[in-house]
Amino acid sequence: MQANAPRPDGRATRWAGQHARRRAEFVEAALNAVTEHGPDASTELIAQQAGVARTRLYKHFDDAGDLQRAVARRIGELIVEELEPVWNPQGTPNQMITLAVDTHLRWLTEHGNLYRYLLRQPPGDGTDGPGGIRNTLGEHLGTLFGAYLRAFGIDAGPADTTAFGLVGYVDSATHRWLDRPGAVGRPELVRQLSGTVWVVLDGILREGGVELDPDAALPLPHELPAPG
Repeated sequence: MQANAPRPDGRATRWAGQHARRRAEFVEAALNAVTEHGPDASTELIAQQAGVARTRLYKHFDDAGDLQRAVARRIGELIVEELEPVWNPQGTPNQMITLAVDTHLRWLTEHGNLYRYLLRQPPGDGTDGPGGIRNTLGEHLGTLFGAYLRAFGIDAGPADTTAFGLVGYVDSATHRWLDRPGAVGRPELVRQLSGTVWVVLDGILREGGVELDPDAALPLPHELPAPG
């Protein structure tokens, strides 16, 4: 290193760390405000929840849109974190599917205001808002289903479109149910959605010559014997 090379500015580093922490704190305050007051919670309510004046928020966010995108991103992270067990499946096909659907539906039921807030966000660049979450879930499911298709010696081409279609189906049905639950309880909805998901996946497997018992234990893709 040259003797006259500039040293890192410690103050700038500390400010960057403090800025990131404050942003995270304000996002958490926003989550609490939305949970308590609904998806229309104003910036003023968020500032009150954080215990600061509204003008203080905008020292850490470019504008209201920047705050909304940060909140939407955090909601998406919470949903993906909740579904973590789904990405390491075990048990029977029915158990795997039911776990995924029930976990997703339970989170949305318990955090309905956060989900409705997410739905109101514009598409943006595809990484935030409901579209970004569907993309993330679709990619996870597509990777898992594709691994199973390849393990069975079946063309994995349909995996991606099937996964995104199923995520869209479950998401749309759930959205409708949250707004108009009617006489259908959550367990019944989980049963209906899981059954439809299995019918779609089973159809693709059968086209490839594979018949699975949905109630028999299914090993992970890398544990399956090589196709003959």
